Amino acid sequence: MRNIPVDLSGYKLRVVEEPSIKADQDGRVITAYGTDDPLYTVAVFAKPLATQDGYRGKGEELKITLTAAPEGIEEGDVVELIAPTVSYWERDGRSGLTWKAQGLKPVAR
Repeated sequence: MRNIPVDLSGYKLRVVEEPSIKADQDGRVITAYGTDDPLYTVAVFAKPLATQDGYRGKGEELKITLTAAPEGIEEGDVVELIAPTVSYWERDGRSGLTWKAQGLKPVAR
């Protein structure tokens, strides 16, 4: 299954690595399929929101591929993903999840 919509409303997302243009190991810019539009990447730390009894589960760092240029987002900002999706991949005995979103928007404090 590919591009499964994800609801992250129960998580606080903080940028831990500023957005940058996505490139391969040789430094070539990676573009959106069928276009010359560059993709972007950002690392966020996803931390569950506190439950009513105050419990906060452990968080995890996620690398997100963005299809739109993030404007004005900096390290430390709390953000929301626009239309996030996840895809499962498997190759050479390894597997994982690929995260993707149309963009980022800052969360008002």
